Amino acid sequence: MIESILLFLALAFALTFPLAFGAWFWESRKRKTHAVESGFHEELGIPFEQDFELYHNAFSLCSKKVRVCLAELNIDYASHPIDLIETGSYENLSRHFLAVNPEGTVPVLVHRGHPIYESHEQIRYAANHATRGAEALVPEDPSLVVEMQLWVDRASLTGDDPIAGMASSAGNCIPGLTLPLFSAMIRDIPLHRILVGLLFHRLRVRPALFLTMKLAGLSRLRRLKPAVAIVERSIQQMNTHLDALEAKLDQGDGAWILGDFFSLADVSWVVIFDRMREADCTDLFLGGELHPQVTAYRDRLFARSSYAKGIWNHEHPAVRQGTQRLRDAKEASPQLRALLAGESVRPQGN
Repeated sequence: MIESILLFLALAFALTFPLAFGAWFWESRKRKTHAVESGFHEELGIPFEQDFELYHNAFSLCSKKVRVCLAELNIDYASHPIDLIETGSYENLSRHFLAVNPEGTVPVLVHRGHPIYESHEQIRYAANHATRGAEALVPEDPSLVVEMQLWVDRASLTGDDPIAGMASSAGNCIPGLTLPLFSAMIRDIPLHRILVGLLFHRLRVRPALFLTMKLAGLSRLRRLKPAVAIVERSIQQMNTHLDALEAKLDQGDGAWILGDFFSLADVSWVVIFDRMREADCTDLFLGGELHPQVTAYRDRLFARSSYAKGIWNHEHPAVRQGTQRLRDAKEASPQLRALLAGESVRPQGN
């Protein structure tokens, strides 16, 4: 009996494996991914209906930044929401989106059919091509432009391995701070959708991480020592960046990073504070005696209409549910709560 079952399984594998491999090989040729050069690409043409079009995701940090920028500039755009695995599926690895961005990342800003890649390039491009009468987001003084760009860079999420760049950018601290929220959100994503990333993602370490977090679950996150180390280092490095921002605001004579001039630097930082809200970690960095100047600055940013238009009005149900699930898990587990509060906790029990 056992021999018959084994023979059946062997035959089934022999018949289905070539078909499955052939299907994957064929599809992988249709979904080729590769890195793209940042900036405006006049040589590339994408079908368009409006002067500006945006391929974006509700949860994506960089998508939020571009939406806030467009809102500040009163630039109307055609919206093309694209799912990421965190919000449901790897639509960013679909054939139709890879035709827009072969790297498979969002956002992509398209101007009259030509794509601009990388959010820090997109906001600068949008500011330089805003309609007449829109409020400028780039100062005229060259020295202030240089200063603005330093703070844009310090808030930007960049590189294939952002974790490696945490010391240079608060934006690169965000993935580590978001790991617990990812873990809470990924619970609702079917396993087979995550496996799509292992088949087609350019950087397979990312879907592999999501798969690990899916299998481990939020309650066991503290047992994943590499994840614990990333969270703790992210908290430490984020505090360093906020210390620098606190000093900058404290010595300034206006409401914004460049004083009275609201700029792309401020557009870049509002999304950092919003992700802290989503990841339920704001109280690690802001409030009370913790960075009082930055706390007041955050409040001013959230009070602008561009925050509601570019971020709040796009909030995804999966994010709201994930944030609440994360709060509930911390309430139920002192060990998890201590870990996410930046304390070093030795894994113990269930």
